[in-house]
Amino acid sequence: MVHRHEPPVTAQALEFLEENDEIVVINKPSSLPVHPCGRYRHNSVIFILGKEHNLKELHTIHRLDRLTSGVLIFAKSIEVSKRMDEQLRRRQLEKEYVCRVVGEFPEDEVICEEPILVVSYKVGLCRVDPKGKTCKTVFQRLSYNGKTSVVKCFPYTGRTHQIRVHLQFLGYPIVNDPLYNTDIWGPDKGKGGNIGKTDTELLQALVKEHFSKESLSMLDIVEEDLKTIIGDKVPETLRNCAMSAKVTPGNVNSGHNEESENEGSSAALVCSQNSVPVEQTHRTENGEIYSGEHQDVVDPLCDECRIIRPDPSPNDLVMYLHALRYKGAEFEYCSKMPAWAHEDWKET
Repeated sequence: MVHRHEPPVTAQALEFLEENDEIVVINKPSSLPVHPCGRYRHNSVIFILGKEHNLKELHTIHRLDRLTSGVLIFAKSIEVSKRMDEQLRRRQLEKEYVCRVVGEFPEDEVICEEPILVVSYKVGLCRVDPKGKTCKTVFQRLSYNGKTSVVKCFPYTGRTHQIRVHLQFLGYPIVNDPLYNTDIWGPDKGKGGNIGKTDTELLQALVKEHFSKESLSMLDIVEEDLKTIIGDKVPETLRNCAMSAKVTPGNVNSGHNEESENEGSSAALVCSQNSVPVEQTHRTENGEIYSGEHQDVVDPLCDECRIIRPDPSPNDLVMYLHALRYKGAEFEYCSKMPAWAHEDWKET
């Protein structure tokens, strides 16, 4: 048996924008997935709404990427869900997002209608390609501070990562986008669709880059998928820390641990990229675990775990893309503008 911990998420509470007999509308924090998926189970919007607010059997009207914050709507009954789905199908739902991008975005309205193709469903990686699905996004600049621009986005279709991919294609990627604002896309970072890599090379480069930066948790994949992406050349660090994560069935704690009955090849990929091999860890007199000369915080819910993971900073869990407003024939829900979208905002 092996056990593993869910990746860290923000401690920001769910903000309720509306709740009545038909719907629940929240302002979703960044870093939380909508549904339990991959390595996320307890740390998901659906789980938190059910456990902490007794809101169960909700129907998702639309979805937001894990790193995207903002307006998120749930229906309380299948009848309401069907009614709102019909508005989506007829494109009667107006969606408005806000983001902060690299560089000076044009002052005039920009329309991007480049088709988008999914490179990997496991990672959720996409790119512009003539063989992709039709898309349309309208962009309007709100402000520019000399380095970055705040831009409103109006997606008329709902493709995966549509806003992020279109902004990358235009040459103005979201400032802290871990997928579409990296050097793996080439010197122009994918501007104009100029990539210079095959899809396989692109995917492998992305995974290896995030491993080297100890940021694999930014990619929405489970560790078992790593080997299928980067082949047999799994970094030795992952193999070492996997051995330290093995426990006996009697030692597996409840709570935030996820159990797996599979060992063998998949067991070599069970720990976080931030883990420290067990032979490099030590215990203090009161039983706390630390690595080398620097003491780290150990998960208090897991007495058996001997893996150390440093806590990320709040900025590491936020991407500057926010669902600001959703409007239908019978409703309109808005959230406040996030702090990073204010004109006088300064990056810390």
